[in-house]
Formats: sequence, structure tokens, C-alpha cells
Amino acid sequence: MKKSYKSGDYEVSDIYQGGYSSLNPLSNVYTAAGTLGMTTDPRVANILQEVSSKLSTGAKQISVTAVSPEIFDSIPKQQLKEVHRLSKLTGIDVSMHGPVIDVAGISQQGYSEADRESAERRITDVLLRSKELNPEGNIPVTFHTAEGIPGSQFLPPAQRKEGEEYKRLIVINRETGRLAPLEAEKKFYPQMEELKPGVQEKIERGIITKENLAENRGKYIKQIPLEEGKYYSPEKRVEVLNATEWDNSLNQVFFNQERAQEILGKNQVQIQHLQNSINDMKERKISDKEIREKLTPTQRHAWSNLQAAQNYLQDAHQQVNGLFSKAYEFGTDEQKNHLKKLSEDFRTMIEKNGADPLTQAEAMNYMVNELKKEEYAPSLYEPIEKFATEKTAQTFGNAAFNSYKKFKGKSPVLVIENPPAGFGLSTGEDVKRVVEESREQFIENAKKEGMSESQARKEAEKLIGATWDVGHINMLRKYGYSEEDIIKETEKVAPYVKQIHLSDNFGFEHTELPMGMGNVPLKEMMAKLGQKGFEAPKIIEAANWWQHFKTAPFQETLEATGSPLYSMKMSPDWSQAPGLYQGYSSGMEGQWLPQIHYETFGTGFSRLPKELGGQAGEQGNRMSGRPME
Repeated sequence: MKKSYKSGDYEVSDIYQGGYSSLNPLSNVYTAAGTLGMTTDPRVANILQEVSSKLSTGAKQISVTAVSPEIFDSIPKQQLKEVHRLSKLTGIDVSMHGPVIDVAGISQQGYSEADRESAERRITDVLLRSKELNPEGNIPVTFHTAEGIPGSQFLPPAQRKEGEEYKRLIVINRETGRLAPLEAEKKFYPQMEELKPGVQEKIERGIITKENLAENRGKYIKQIPLEEGKYYSPEKRVEVLNATEWDNSLNQVFFNQERAQEILGKNQVQIQHLQNSINDMKERKISDKEIREKLTPTQRHAWSNLQAAQNYLQDAHQQVNGLFSKAYEFGTDEQKNHLKKLSEDFRTMIEKNGADPLTQAEAMNYMVNELKKEEYAPSLYEPIEKFATEKTAQTFGNAAFNSYKKFKGKSPVLVIENPPAGFGLSTGEDVKRVVEESREQFIENAKKEGMSESQARKEAEKLIGATWDVGHINMLRKYGYSEEDIIKETEKVAPYVKQIHLSDNFGFEHTELPMGMGNVPLKEMMAKLGQKGFEAPKIIEAANWWQHFKTAPFQETLEATGSPLYSMKMSPDWSQAPGLYQGYSSGMEGQWLPQIHYETFGTGFSRLPKELGGQAGEQGNRMSGRPME
């Protein structure tokens, strides 16, 4: 037991702090040492030397880290095979951290399908080559969800209002691939109004119809004073942007269609007579030049008007075709059903009434007015997270299936990691969606090859999962997220986790310290991950510790994670290890209990210094026996 002696304001404690107490551990995070692993130096392609040096720490898991595509391609295939042999000799498990690349095909310049396809080929190649590290099993291969995609900035949950989730929303034009940032703003219009609280929710639930809204505007809509301005959240600005884009696209069609109708309306009688004459002449296979020569001056004037109207109608028809295609390509399933019906109605009008200009103009007028309705307007702009999830899942799902086709049940496991918070696809919800949609892409590919859906789903769940980086998600703190919010992000991704990356920081910079040296709430995160988290490999990523302190962070991590000293998983743990060195009666000798301790505190206390009642002379430092400096 630790004792202290106090005299006035001066206190002297004995040098022995007592043994450990299983009732009072320094760490409440219980982690088996065998699940902890080290990374190789990401700057080094000589992975055989790196793995050999990391083995001396006692780690049972080694992650070959090649986050740079150039470094990965500099690793000889012979070294991958030699690392596998080394792992069999030493009994360690090996995983791979693949290159960090733009998986979705999105860069600062926008989206490119060619870039996405190139990323898919790269991911497939990494999976196939990583198989050399574990030919008999399913080696985990980690990839980030995204690299360099500008992420939207979410409001902390405590600051969110109804229907408002973003502080700064990055949107992408699905047709052009261009990015645009949207933030909340106020507008000042001559007449401003908005729905009263709760009305929008009732509209979405069908309790209030558009007819109810039109008949009871005073009940559901309030007027906004000019000095207050109308507030537009980032989400609302996306709606406005989509509506404006669609209206602007239709305006030119309206001009051409209305101009054609105007010409046809003013010259309807002459054009009708002329059309009959022209049809008769064409049946006799008379050319347009001959027809014009046979017309009277009045008929030639009508002929010119007819050609002008037809030109306007042709332009309008081409534009409508383009807009119809755009609406169908980027529309929802419900919108596509509406468009199918509209297409059938348009075709029926043309076939029933003939293909004369007046009929075409009427059919075109019907088509344009229908497309202008709200239910046909496609969402050309959407949050980058939604778009990137779709494209990233396509890449991962295809690459995982490409690997499966070659290795079947022994295919590498594609594990998807959250990048540092602030980039795109960095939250727990983002990773969850990417994993789910990647699995669905895998399943669709497998079904096309004749596999049953149940078997395809089983393989997808085995071969696609998540790597959860506790340090990366902790960086949400700089955006105002609380510790509780960060823990909830872990809960969202927990069912999909197959590997964990351990790094600590203070929530602002992407620093990588050993656990326990920052403010990452590891204990609470591990509680959310449950048994899967306890069993999953945990790779220590502590680049900043290596850089500044030049030592392996393995022991520090053992202490911070409550790893037990004994393989039987019993107390004490590494956080209590210092107490084991200080039991006086333990019989230990040498450096733990040097001979001077026995001489000083042995029978009779003959070597106590004179100032403490003994007879020993002054020989330097009485605790170590070395002269005082």
C-alpha cells in the first residue's frame, strides 16, 4: 500500500506504489494483444524489410501500407510472396492498405466516367496482386471511400432544424459533372411567402393536397415582411436550382413552338389549301423545285410561311427530344413511369391526326406544357455525397466481383475506410451506404452470371465490409460535433466493420498518435462495435509518433487499450504493468531491486544515513549508489 508522511507543507511519499488492482484499472478498453497490428512505412516499397522490423514489436497483425499508387507499383511481386512465407513462419496475419485514389471518378474539374473506369481497373489490380500475400485465405484489402472529393459540411445534430442538415452543401450537375457549393442565404423579393411550420410534412404525407393548399392559402401560407427576407437553406437552394435549370431549358422550346403556332395560325387557310395541292403533287413524284415553279405568288408566300413554321417545329422537336431524354435519364422511377405515359399520348396524337404542321404544333404544345409540370422536372443537381456513393459503389462492387470471378471463395476482402472528416464520404452514414450499395452492385453482377440471389448476397457480405478509422471520424469535432455525435457515427457503421484503424488526435488536424494521447473516445466506440469490434484486427496508425518520437507505439497502445499481460485474458493489463515492478517482497533482484536497497533497508538499518539515525557516511546518491551530480 502506498504511504506518505507529511510535515507542514512538506510531503514525502515512499518509493513503492504498491501492486496493481484489478478493481481499479487505468484503462477500461479491453483489447486482446493478438488483434493489434502495425503498419509498414507507406513511403517504402521494401515491404519485406519493413515487415521484418515490425515483427520485433510483438505485433501479430501487419498491414502492408501502400497508400501511394507509385509505391504500390514499386513493390516487386517476389516481395509479396516472401512476406507470405515470413507470415507463415512467424504466425502473423497480413493485410493490405491499397492506394488512396479517386474511386468515384470525381476531381476538382468534375466527374469523368473514364476516370471512374480507370479507378475500377486499379482497384481490381490491387485486389488481384494482394492475393500473393495470402494465397490460402481472404486477405483484407483497405481502400478509402474517396480521395480529395470536397465534402459537404454538415450541421452538428444539435443545431439542425426541420429539413435542414447542411451548413455548406456541395452539389454536382449530373449531366455536366460540374461542382457547385451552396450555403444558406437570404433573398429579398417584392412578394415573399412560405409554408407555415409543419405544413410541408403534411404535404409529403398526403394529409394536405395541392388543392387544399390553393383553396386555403391563408391557413397554410404566411407572408414574410420585406425587412426579414426569405431564408433559403442549402437544401432549398438545390430545389430552386433544379427548377430554374429546367425552366430555362424549356424556355427556348417554348419560343420555337409558339413561333410555329403563330405562323400557322395567321396563315391557316392558305397553308391548308396549299398543303392539299402539295400532297397531290408529291403523289405524282414532283420535286420541291417543280412544285415551287407551279405555285402562284400568293401560294409561294404561304409556302415560305409553311417552311418557316416547319423549321421552328423541327428545332422545337429536337430540343424536346433532348429534354425528354434528359428527364428520363435523370428522373426517378416514378418520373420515368409518367414519361412513358406522356410518350404514348404524344405518339397517339400524331398517328390519329396525321403528320401535318398544325397537328405537329398541337402535339408539341401538349408535350412542352406537360414537361413543364413539376412531376416531370429531373433533379439535375444533387448532393455530391449521393452521387459519389452511387459511383463509388459501382467501382467497388465491380472490382470485388472481378476478383471473385478469379478466386471464388478465397477472394480478398474489400474493406472500405472512412477518410479524414471534411472530405466527401467520411461519416459513418456515408460508409454504411457505400458498403450496402457496393454489395448490391456485386449481387447484380453475380445474378447476371447465373448465381442465385441468396448465394450472391452471402458472398457479398463476406467479401465487402468496412474499415473504421477512429481518428478520422474524431475530426468531426472541428465542425462542432460533440463526443456523443462521434460515437453515434460509430454505431451506424458497426454491423459492417471487419477491421479497425487506431490513431488518436485532438479533433482538428489529421495527426496520428498512439491511442490514449488525444481525445478519441475509444472506450465508447469499442462498446458500440461490440464483439465484432473486439475480434476485428486493429491496425495502429501512428505516423506522427514515429516522426517525432522515433519509437514503436506498440507498448503505448497496449497500455491505452487495456490489453492483458497474460494470454489467459486475465488481470493485470498493460496499463497496470508499472505497479508490478515495485513489490518489495517479491524477491526480484538486479535492476528492479538493486543491492543498495537491501543494504539501506535491511536488518538493523545499518546503512541509513546519519541524518536519518544511521551510521553510513556520505557516498553520493543514497538510492542509486552513484555520486551526486
